[in-house]
Amino acid sequence: MNELAALTPWLVAMVVLMAFSGFFSASEAALFYLRPQQLRGMEGGSAAERAATELLKQPDRLLSAILFWNLLINVVYFSISSICSIRIERIGMLGQTGAIVFAVASLLAIIFFSEMLPKSMAVLKPRSVAKLLSVPLAIAVRLVDPLMPMLQSVYIVSRRIIWPGFKEEAWLELEDVQRVIAHSGSDPALIKQEQSVLQNIVDMSDIRVDEFMRPRTQFVTYCPPVTLEDLQHLPPSGYILVTEPDSAEIAKAIRLDNQFDLPETSVDRHAQPVLYLPWCSTAADAFEKMSHRQREVTVVVNEFGDTIGILTIEDVLDAVFSKYPSRSKRLLEGDPVQQIEDNVWHVAGMVNLRRLEKTLDVELPETSCVTLGGVVHEALQKLAEPDDHCRWGALAIKVLETEGRANLLLEVRVGSEEEDDE
Repeated sequence: MNELAALTPWLVAMVVLMAFSGFFSASEAALFYLRPQQLRGMEGGSAAERAATELLKQPDRLLSAILFWNLLINVVYFSISSICSIRIERIGMLGQTGAIVFAVASLLAIIFFSEMLPKSMAVLKPRSVAKLLSVPLAIAVRLVDPLMPMLQSVYIVSRRIIWPGFKEEAWLELEDVQRVIAHSGSDPALIKQEQSVLQNIVDMSDIRVDEFMRPRTQFVTYCPPVTLEDLQHLPPSGYILVTEPDSAEIAKAIRLDNQFDLPETSVDRHAQPVLYLPWCSTAADAFEKMSHRQREVTVVVNEFGDTIGILTIEDVLDAVFSKYPSRSKRLLEGDPVQQIEDNVWHVAGMVNLRRLEKTLDVELPETSCVTLGGVVHEALQKLAEPDDHCRWGALAIKVLETEGRANLLLEVRVGSEEEDDE
């Protein structure tokens, strides 16, 4: 019993070393798992969040320090484990079998409690873990700074000796592009798909953002401070749109599909700035600016500076990669143009006129309106009501339903005025 009691300080030291090793493993996983949008949000956050972003500005220094501390801790840990195994072997009732079992248990313990468990937890909530560990980690990195020149020299020498011809792998090689082109030349389906995508990309330079945007009636905004209790339902746009404190104009947005650790209060602290564009900008211009400034939401404003809609990055990608891009289909979650009988269609009021012209295969008159609902209101010179009729080019339009000011259901008959008279 005295021999076993003598092992207690060594066992406590091993537990402490496992905790330190888990700290560095969790720090590494959390910091290097942070996404660009999370890092942008942390740059203007608390002191701990800013410390995490400062560490990631020198990733080589950070990784070298973490690996150094982990290596040092593991060497000390296994040295103590060896001492304990030798002492256990000397105990008659345990002997060599007990020493082997202890050594294996020590190895499994440090693998699970210092690598697997902390890294798994850090990956689930990287921002929270990075915020919690960034300050002590910054101190640990600072302590290793005097050794950095030596560590860098060892790294360079070992790389030149062991991997003298080592090169970083490129994201895309020329041979990869050549193989894609060669394969597409023998696959008609792929060629057709490529042509469709290219056509959509070209069309984006002629389409204004107000044709792709989600109208103001199709999204929900939240006034800061925003709490989880305010989010009773998933917003239709997939984003939490946060307004300015003293107005209804959108200032920031939070993408929800990649959020795992929103706080109970002050959810808007995680929001990212949005991009502002006038209604007459093209979709191609919006996509370019969103990519360059790393924004996921564009707020569309009219000539008076008032918000009339939003354009998300998902809306733009849908316009590029969908065979038949349709804002109304995306917002209504169904086909907005349904054929009832020959030359008779039921059409949602928010259907884009470009889409309608292609679907009905008719040439529509020139107009400043973007949607069929706008054409109906312009023709009627009033808000539409059920059973209202109007004529527009080759289309005879009848209002069937008016669910709110923006949601119209219209009956469209295709034919000339002479055919209708007959």
